[in-house]
Amino acid sequence: MKVIFLDSVHPILAERLSAAGMQCEFAWEYSKEKILAALIDATGIVLRSRYTMNEELLQFAPQLQFIARSGSGLENIDVAYCKKRGIRIYNSPEGNRNAVGEHALGMLLSLMNHLHTADRDVKSGIWDRDGNRGVELDGKTIGIIGYGNNGSAFAKKLRGFDVKLMAYDKYKKGFGDHFVMECAMSALFRHADIISFHIPQNSETMFMANDIFFKKIQKPIYLLNLSRGKIVETKALVKAIQSGKVLGAGLDVLEYEPSDFTSFFESEIPEDLKFLLNSDKVILSPHVGGWTAESYFKLSDILADKILADFNN
Repeated sequence: MKVIFLDSVHPILAERLSAAGMQCEFAWEYSKEKILAALIDATGIVLRSRYTMNEELLQFAPQLQFIARSGSGLENIDVAYCKKRGIRIYNSPEGNRNAVGEHALGMLLSLMNHLHTADRDVKSGIWDRDGNRGVELDGKTIGIIGYGNNGSAFAKKLRGFDVKLMAYDKYKKGFGDHFVMECAMSALFRHADIISFHIPQNSETMFMANDIFFKKIQKPIYLLNLSRGKIVETKALVKAIQSGKVLGAGLDVLEYEPSDFTSFFESEIPEDLKFLLNSDKVILSPHVGGWTAESYFKLSDILADKILADFNN
C-alpha cells in the first residue's frame, strides 16, 4: 500500500505505517502536477487542512482506500463522495481534546481576569489595579454548544470550579449528569454567562453566531470559539462587543484565516478584523488550541491505531 502525506504530521504515523509494510511518500512540498501524478497509485492520503479532498482531486486517485485527517474537522473532505467511492475516512479528535479543553479554560480565565492587558500595562510601566480588576468564574453559568470530544473535555476542566454547566448538542442526547445539565439552545440564551463553541463547520453551523444569535442572548456574556472560524460571524461579534452584549471574546479561530494557516496578514485586513486585533476585550491565538506538544503526537498515533486496525493485513 502506498500512502501519500500531503501535510507534515508527527513522524510516529509514518513510522508505524512503514513498520506494517506500507510505503510512505512525503508530498507536502510537491507541485500540484507532481501530487496528481503521485495519487495515481495511492491507496491512502494523510492530510491536515491545506487541501480540499473533492471529486475534482480524488478522481486522480482511482486506487484510494482511505483518507486520514490529522485533527477533527472534516470540512475539507467531500464525505458524501468518499462514501460513494467506498473511501474510508479517519480523523483523530481524541488526540487534541484535552489540549482544547485546557486552552479554552486558559482563555476564559485570562479574559475574566484581564491578564492580557495587565501584563501589557505592567511591562509598559503602568500600574493600573482598578482598570485590570477581574471577575470571578465561580458562580457563573457556562453554556457549551457541542458536547463531543472537545466540549466534554472543556466541561471536565471546569469541574474544579463552583460553576453551573449547561450543554446543548443537536446530535447527541442523554449525556447529562450531576455536573452537566443537558438543555435546549433557548435555555443557554436565557441563563448563560459564558458561551463556548465546540462544533464542526458545516452547512448548519456556518455563521451560527450571527446578529440573530446575539439578539437572543438575555444577558451580557463572555464568548469562546475554539471550533472553526466561520462559526462566528465577525461583523456580528463586533456589534455585540460594541453594544455590551459580549463582555469579552476568546478566539482561537477566525473567520478570515486561510486553510493552510499561512499568509494571514499578507492580504488586506477587513475592518471588522482590525477591530478584534485592537480590542482589549478580545484574546486571539493562531488556531493552536489543539496543537500542543502532546497532542501533536497523539493526533498521529491515534490515526495509526485506526488505520492499522483495518489495514494491518
